[in-house]
Amino acid sequence: MTQPVTVAPGTPIHLKDFDAGYCPEKFSRDDGEDALKDNAKKLADLGYRLYAENRRSLLLVLQGMDTAGKDGTIRSMMRGFNPQSCQVTSFKVPSEEERDHGFLWRIHRAMPRHGNIAIFNRSHYEDVLVVKVDRLAPPHEIASRYDRINEFEQMVTESRTTIVKCFLHISHEEQRERLQARLDNPNKRWKFSRGDLDKRKQWEDYVAVYEDALTRCNTHHAPWHIIPSDRKWYRNYVISRILVETLEGMNPQFPPAEDDLDGITVE
Repeated sequence: MTQPVTVAPGTPIHLKDFDAGYCPEKFSRDDGEDALKDNAKKLADLGYRLYAENRRSLLLVLQGMDTAGKDGTIRSMMRGFNPQSCQVTSFKVPSEEERDHGFLWRIHRAMPRHGNIAIFNRSHYEDVLVVKVDRLAPPHEIASRYDRINEFEQMVTESRTTIVKCFLHISHEEQRERLQARLDNPNKRWKFSRGDLDKRKQWEDYVAVYEDALTRCNTHHAPWHIIPSDRKWYRNYVISRILVETLEGMNPQFPPAEDDLDGITVE
């Protein structure tokens, strides 16, 4: 039995229904890595055509618990994209300037121009997730943000930007192992913060808020994809497959060349 990565809009999303360690039977790591290489070639071609067409754009949104693999996913996906036409934006704690604007202001500024692909490491959903768990805004303000996010994403898609939203779903035990691995590796300790342990204690709170956001902002124009992420190689393969299928569906085309170019010789 296969595990779906999407849920019909309007259906409650419960993360316990999704196995974070899922992988199809008889699909090995070698199979996944071979498929990932093949998908990288396809993404390079499709991304080049999107850039040449210069009429539409693509936004990849990556959300997930700490250590879910957002950075690793970005490194993997960038193998297939031209850095000239692909930009990565990481959304951390808002700056003073960003706090002086609406929560979507910094998101608007990072949206891809036509022909380009943007990857968000965290996103506008931080201003629902963290804000709700840490009670940084009143409940009525947080509730209204769901509607504003849906309206924003609707506007974006109507402006010819296709949105691919991926929730990197890892298990509580896998997060423990990854945090411990950071502590045990001197070259990765820089990625560890004592604050990570505080956030880990809020695991159930974050699960509840994520389920709420995934359910309320799972729309036809911008659906969520629940990506099993305990196996890094499988996570990367699934996301690359989704991107290939999305870009193939967009079917970007090279623009027509100038008339009467046949017979011209460059001297």
